[in-house]
Amino acid sequence: MKRITWLSPHAPGDWFPPLEQALDEPSGLLAAGGDLSSPRLLAAYRRGIFPWYSPGQPVLWWSPDPRTVLFPAEFRLHRSLAKTIRNKGLQVTVNADFQTVIDACAAPRSRSPGTWITAEMRAAYVRLHELGFAHSIEVRAAGELIGGLYGVRLGGVFFGESMFSRARDGSKVALAQLVRLTTLNDIALIDCQMPSAHLASLGARSIPRGEFQRLLERWVSPEPAALRTEAAQNGLP
Repeated sequence: MKRITWLSPHAPGDWFPPLEQALDEPSGLLAAGGDLSSPRLLAAYRRGIFPWYSPGQPVLWWSPDPRTVLFPAEFRLHRSLAKTIRNKGLQVTVNADFQTVIDACAAPRSRSPGTWITAEMRAAYVRLHELGFAHSIEVRAAGELIGGLYGVRLGGVFFGESMFSRARDGSKVALAQLVRLTTLNDIALIDCQMPSAHLASLGARSIPRGEFQRLLERWVSPEPAALRTEAAQNGLP
């Protein structure tokens, strides 16, 4: 029987119900409650579970089926994006300003005036960054931050959380850089969580949750890992 499980803040931090209990509608809703402590968040990611909720709600935990992912070799570097990368004089950095990136991702947007990145969520991911699990990519033009993304890396999987653009292609350039860094860092999979036309246009596709779980078992590591950039001195693909 499929049902939402309530997680007590006092329950063991690494416990979640079986993924098979996740609801079909809304797709993937598995549990509510608990907290955003680092041990619980890391335990969730290792199982393919992520938090996503609106202000005023309890923490909601998700494991959708199917799951949207990007295999680095399938990334579509469109001609217009390649031209932007070549000609715009952009500067791309890694983990240079994590907190500014997450704040930019949380800022209201024209199509979505609210935000799911609450103060509690922000603090939790800043803590993961301090522990070496969460990473950001920043894109600047003439010193001004115009795009970026952040997410959690566990071994060979990068779990993307959010991205933003303040100028055309800002977030796409950040994603292109992340794809380039996958080769340097033995990252085999970028988790995109939920489908969107934007991600699909860049090569993301949906796979069954069972297949996603098998990939996690193969590639996830529990240890923190930096994003190596030595071979990317110019900062761009």
